[in-house]
Amino acid sequence: MSNRAVLEVIALDAEDAVAAQAGGADRLELVTDMAADGLTPSRETFAAIRSAVDIPLRVMLRTADGFAAGDIDVLVGRARELREAGADEFVFGFLDTEGHADLVAVERLVAELDGCRWTFHRAIDRATDRDALRKQLADLPGLDTFLTAGSPDGVDAGIPTLLAEAARSGEPGYQAQILVGGGLHLHHLPRLLAARIDAFHIGGAARPAGWSAPVDAAAVREWREALDA
Repeated sequence: MSNRAVLEVIALDAEDAVAAQAGGADRLELVTDMAADGLTPSRETFAAIRSAVDIPLRVMLRTADGFAAGDIDVLVGRARELREAGADEFVFGFLDTEGHADLVAVERLVAELDGCRWTFHRAIDRATDRDALRKQLADLPGLDTFLTAGSPDGVDAGIPTLLAEAARSGEPGYQAQILVGGGLHLHHLPRLLAARIDAFHIGGAARPAGWSAPVDAAAVREWREALDA
Protein backbone atom coordinates (compact mmCIF):
# COMPACT_ATOMS: atom_id res chain seq x y z
CA MET A 1 0.00 0.00 0.00
CA SER A 2 1.04 3.61 -0.59
CA ASN A 3 2.60 5.54 2.26
CA ARG A 4 1.49 8.88 0.85
CA ALA A 5 -0.29 11.38 3.07
CA VAL A 6 -4.06 11.05 3.32
CA LEU A 7 -6.09 13.83 1.70
CA GLU A 8 -9.71 13.95 2.87
CA VAL A 9 -12.17 16.29 1.13
CA ILE A 10 -15.65 17.37 2.23
CA ALA A 11 -18.33 16.31 -0.26
CA LEU A 12 -21.95 17.44 -0.25
CA ASP A 13 -23.14 15.43 -3.25
CA ALA A 14 -22.07 13.10 -6.04
CA GLU A 15 -20.72 15.94 -8.19
CA ASP A 16 -18.39 16.97 -5.37
CA ALA A 17 -17.34 13.38 -4.84
CA VAL A 18 -16.43 12.75 -8.47
CA ALA A 19 -14.39 15.96 -8.67
CA ALA A 20 -12.59 15.24 -5.39
CA GLN A 21 -11.63 11.73 -6.48
CA ALA A 22 -10.49 13.02 -9.87
CA GLY A 23 -8.26 15.55 -8.09
CA GLY A 24 -6.59 12.88 -5.97
CA ALA A 25 -8.59 12.72 -2.74
CA ASP A 26 -8.05 9.53 -0.76
CA ARG A 27 -11.24 9.78 1.29
CA LEU A 28 -14.37 11.91 1.52
CA GLU A 29 -16.21 13.31 4.52
CA LEU A 30 -19.92 13.37 3.67
CA VAL A 31 -22.03 16.13 5.18
CA THR A 32 -24.95 18.39 4.44
CA ASP A 33 -25.75 21.97 5.54
CA MET A 34 -22.39 23.68 5.85
CA ALA A 35 -24.20 26.70 7.29
CA ALA A 36 -24.41 24.52 10.42
CA ASP A 37 -20.80 23.38 9.95
CA GLY A 38 -21.80 20.00 8.55
CA LEU A 39 -24.69 17.71 9.50
CA THR A 40 -25.68 14.13 8.65
CA PRO A 41 -26.51 13.67 4.97
CA SER A 42 -29.52 11.70 3.85
CA ARG A 43 -29.41 8.01 3.10
CA GLU A 44 -30.19 8.89 -0.53
CA THR A 45 -27.22 11.27 -0.76
CA PHE A 46 -24.93 8.64 0.69
CA ALA A 47 -26.18 6.07 -1.81
CA ALA A 48 -25.67 8.43 -4.75
CA ILE A 49 -22.12 9.23 -3.66
CA ARG A 50 -21.30 5.59 -2.97
CA SER A 51 -22.42 4.75 -6.51
CA ALA A 52 -20.35 7.57 -8.01
CA VAL A 53 -16.92 6.93 -6.47
CA ASP A 54 -14.89 4.04 -5.10
CA ILE A 55 -12.79 5.75 -2.41
CA PRO A 56 -13.60 5.49 1.31
CA LEU A 57 -16.46 7.62 2.67
CA ARG A 58 -16.74 8.88 6.24
CA VAL A 59 -20.27 10.00 7.03
CA MET A 60 -21.01 12.74 9.56
CA LEU A 61 -23.32 11.85 12.47
CA ARG A 62 -24.51 15.22 13.77
CA THR A 63 -28.00 16.69 13.85
CA ALA A 64 -27.42 20.30 14.95
CA ASP A 65 -24.74 22.97 14.96
CA GLY A 66 -22.41 22.88 17.94
CA PHE A 67 -20.96 19.97 19.88
CA ALA A 68 -23.91 18.82 22.01
CA ALA A 69 -25.25 15.40 21.01
CA GLY A 70 -28.91 16.39 21.14
CA ASP A 71 -31.35 13.49 20.83
CA ILE A 72 -29.10 10.44 20.90
CA ASP A 73 -31.94 8.15 19.82
CA VAL A 74 -32.24 10.17 16.60
CA LEU A 75 -28.49 9.90 16.02
CA VAL A 76 -28.52 6.16 16.61
CA GLY A 77 -31.42 5.83 14.19
CA ARG A 78 -29.58 7.78 11.50
CA ALA A 79 -26.49 5.65 12.03
CA ARG A 80 -28.56 2.49 11.64
CA GLU A 81 -30.15 3.76 8.40
CA LEU A 82 -26.79 4.66 6.94
CA ARG A 83 -25.24 1.34 7.88
CA GLU A 84 -28.14 -0.42 6.20
CA ALA A 85 -27.36 1.64 3.07
CA GLY A 86 -23.75 0.44 3.17
CA ALA A 87 -21.91 3.12 5.16
CA ASP A 88 -19.02 1.66 7.15
CA GLU A 89 -16.98 4.71 8.27
CA PHE A 90 -18.24 7.67 10.30
CA VAL A 91 -17.38 11.03 11.87
CA PHE A 92 -18.79 12.28 15.18
CA GLY A 93 -17.84 13.69 18.55
CA PHE A 94 -19.75 15.34 21.38
CA LEU A 95 -19.01 17.36 24.49
CA ASP A 96 -21.05 17.76 27.66
CA THR A 97 -21.91 21.15 29.16
CA GLU A 98 -18.56 21.28 30.96
CA GLY A 99 -16.51 20.65 27.83
CA HIS A 100 -15.67 17.03 28.55
CA ALA A 101 -16.31 14.12 26.19
CA ASP A 102 -19.97 13.11 26.24
CA LEU A 103 -19.24 9.46 26.80
CA VAL A 104 -22.90 8.46 27.05
CA ALA A 105 -23.62 9.72 23.52
CA VAL A 106 -20.33 8.54 22.03
CA GLU A 107 -20.59 5.06 23.52
CA ARG A 108 -24.18 4.67 22.30
CA LEU A 109 -23.05 5.39 18.75
CA VAL A 110 -19.97 3.19 19.02
CA ALA A 111 -22.18 0.31 20.13
CA GLU A 112 -24.49 0.87 17.14
CA LEU A 113 -21.56 1.00 14.72
CA ASP A 114 -20.27 -2.35 15.96
CA GLY A 115 -16.61 -1.95 15.02
CA CYS A 116 -16.87 0.54 12.13
CA ARG A 117 -13.94 2.94 11.90
CA TRP A 118 -14.64 6.51 12.95
CA THR A 119 -13.16 9.96 13.43
CA PHE A 120 -13.68 12.10 16.53
CA HIS A 121 -14.17 15.49 14.91
CA ARG A 122 -13.23 19.03 15.92
CA ALA A 123 -15.11 18.88 19.20
CA ILE A 124 -11.64 18.12 20.57
CA ASP A 125 -10.66 21.72 19.79
CA ARG A 126 -13.37 22.95 22.19
CA ALA A 127 -12.61 20.44 24.93
CA THR A 128 -11.74 21.63 28.42
CA ASP A 129 -8.81 19.19 28.52
CA ARG A 130 -7.60 17.67 25.25
CA ASP A 131 -5.28 15.18 26.93
CA ALA A 132 -8.00 13.89 29.25
CA LEU A 133 -10.45 13.58 26.35
CA ARG A 134 -7.98 11.57 24.30
CA LYS A 135 -7.34 9.20 27.18
CA GLN A 136 -11.06 8.79 27.90
CA LEU A 137 -11.70 7.76 24.32
CA ALA A 138 -8.53 5.73 23.75
CA ASP A 139 -10.02 2.25 24.12
CA LEU A 140 -13.27 2.78 22.21
CA PRO A 141 -13.66 0.34 19.32
CA GLY A 142 -13.14 1.79 15.85
CA LEU A 143 -11.66 5.16 16.82
CA ASP A 144 -8.70 5.69 14.49
CA THR A 145 -8.61 9.44 13.80
CA PHE A 146 -8.92 12.84 15.46
CA LEU A 147 -9.91 15.71 13.15
CA THR A 148 -8.35 18.77 14.73
CA ALA A 149 -6.92 22.22 14.03
CA GLY A 150 -5.15 22.19 17.37
CA SER A 151 -7.21 25.22 18.42
CA PRO A 152 -10.79 26.49 18.12
CA ASP A 153 -9.26 29.42 16.22
CA GLY A 154 -7.85 27.27 13.45
CA VAL A 155 -4.54 25.81 12.33
CA ASP A 156 -2.62 29.10 12.50
CA ALA A 157 -3.18 29.17 16.26
CA GLY A 158 -3.10 25.41 16.70
CA ILE A 159 0.20 24.41 15.12
CA PRO A 160 2.12 24.27 18.45
CA THR A 161 -0.51 21.90 19.86
CA LEU A 162 -0.53 19.77 16.71
CA LEU A 163 3.25 19.44 16.77
CA ALA A 164 3.26 18.57 20.47
CA GLU A 165 0.57 15.92 20.03
CA ALA A 166 2.33 14.44 17.00
CA ALA A 167 5.47 14.07 19.11
CA ARG A 168 3.47 11.88 21.52
CA SER A 169 2.33 9.46 18.83
CA GLY A 170 1.95 5.95 20.22
CA GLU A 171 1.43 7.01 23.83
CA PRO A 172 -1.87 6.09 25.55
CA GLY A 173 -4.50 8.35 24.03
CA TYR A 174 -2.27 9.29 21.10
CA GLN A 175 -2.41 6.19 18.93
CA ALA A 176 -5.13 7.56 16.62
CA GLN A 177 -4.07 9.40 13.49
CA ILE A 178 -4.06 13.20 13.54
CA LEU A 179 -6.16 14.54 10.64
CA VAL A 180 -5.46 18.28 10.38
CA GLY A 181 -8.35 20.47 9.26
CA GLY A 182 -9.94 23.81 10.09
CA GLY A 183 -8.33 26.84 8.50
CA LEU A 184 -5.66 24.65 6.89
CA HIS A 185 -3.62 26.31 4.11
CA LEU A 186 -0.93 25.05 1.78
CA HIS A 187 1.73 27.07 3.59
CA HIS A 188 1.10 25.03 6.75
CA LEU A 189 2.08 21.74 5.12
CA PRO A 190 5.90 21.81 5.39
CA ARG A 191 5.92 22.14 9.20
CA LEU A 192 3.19 19.56 9.65
CA LEU A 193 4.75 17.05 7.28
CA ALA A 194 8.14 17.55 8.94
CA ALA A 195 6.47 16.52 12.23
CA ARG A 196 5.31 13.28 10.54
CA ILE A 197 1.69 14.35 10.46
CA ASP A 198 0.30 12.52 7.47
CA ALA A 199 -3.42 13.25 7.10
CA PHE A 200 -5.12 16.46 5.96
CA HIS A 201 -8.74 17.58 5.61
CA ILE A 202 -10.01 20.35 3.33
CA GLY A 203 -13.42 21.84 2.67
CA GLY A 204 -13.45 25.44 1.48
CA ALA A 205 -9.94 25.04 0.06
CA ALA A 206 -11.39 22.61 -2.48
CA ARG A 207 -13.95 25.23 -3.58
CA PRO A 208 -12.20 28.41 -4.80
CA ALA A 209 -15.59 29.84 -5.83
CA GLY A 210 -17.10 29.29 -2.37
CA TRP A 211 -19.51 26.83 -0.79
CA SER A 212 -22.22 27.63 -3.34
CA ALA A 213 -19.98 26.08 -6.01
CA PRO A 214 -18.93 22.44 -6.32
CA VAL A 215 -15.57 20.94 -5.48
CA ASP A 216 -12.95 21.92 -8.05
CA ALA A 217 -10.81 18.98 -9.16
CA ALA A 218 -7.89 21.28 -10.00
CA ALA A 219 -7.91 22.75 -6.50
CA VAL A 220 -7.84 19.27 -4.98
CA ARG A 221 -5.02 18.31 -7.35
CA GLU A 222 -2.96 21.26 -6.13
CA TRP A 223 -3.17 19.85 -2.60
CA ARG A 224 -2.41 16.34 -3.80
CA GLU A 225 0.69 17.54 -5.61
CA ALA A 226 1.84 19.59 -2.61
CA LEU A 227 1.50 16.56 -0.34
CA ASP A 228 3.30 14.30 -2.79
CA ALA A 229 6.15 16.70 -3.55
